[in-house]
Amino acid sequence: MHDTALEYGGLFFKTYTDNGKSIKVLDLGSQDVNGSLRTVAPKKAEYVGVDFADGKGVDVKITDPYALPFDDESIDIVVSSSCFEHSEFFWLTFLELIRILKPSGFLYINAPSNGNFHRYPVDCWRFYPDAGIALEHWAIKNGYKDVALVESFIGVKKNDLWNDFVAVFIKSQELIPLHNKKMIDQLDSYTNGYIFGNKEIIKFEEFSDDHLKNKASENRVRDIEKSISWRITKPLRSIKQILKFIK
Repeated sequence: MHDTALEYGGLFFKTYTDNGKSIKVLDLGSQDVNGSLRTVAPKKAEYVGVDFADGKGVDVKITDPYALPFDDESIDIVVSSSCFEHSEFFWLTFLELIRILKPSGFLYINAPSNGNFHRYPVDCWRFYPDAGIALEHWAIKNGYKDVALVESFIGVKKNDLWNDFVAVFIKSQELIPLHNKKMIDQLDSYTNGYIFGNKEIIKFEEFSDDHLKNKASENRVRDIEKSISWRITKPLRSIKQILKFIK
């Protein structure tokens, strides 16, 4: 788990749970690889780690992410970090997580919005600012009429290469007024934020860090090509290419 994924997970628990209350938390994709959300969850939480493989942090091993072995409305909090990009049909996984969530429950999703191709065992998706709204609409279309996206944003990377897409959903949107505190209210930096009831994107940014990096590289190349030294040496480079081809 990279640095910001753990930080955002901790901020989610701090914002949406009462540390003194006993709750049941389900973590989908829970194997402890350089860190686990279990370490930042409320101390009194009954924490159930679910994953495809046995390992540290895994309490329940599953074979089908689209049919989880838990009863309807049996979980207070569901979290999933750095997992949805590896789910071939993440929209079906999303419905399963909503199914097992209690009416008053929250679902936290953290997935990459950019970054390298990393198969574990497959790497299928990246998530952009409208992804949370799309999942809300998907839940409603499938009969969960009260599901709502409470907030979402694209995080700022620190020591790793990932910009996290973070989204918080609630199963019963009528309970949103009881939770005035939001994660993005506590962040110094983020882009493309969304808060329930606000139609405008907060801190809109058209380009991801990947795009900005590529754009900066392209601009540097253009500057070099415009330079006098580049123009003077162009014939020499052309001759060099011809000689290389002859050889």
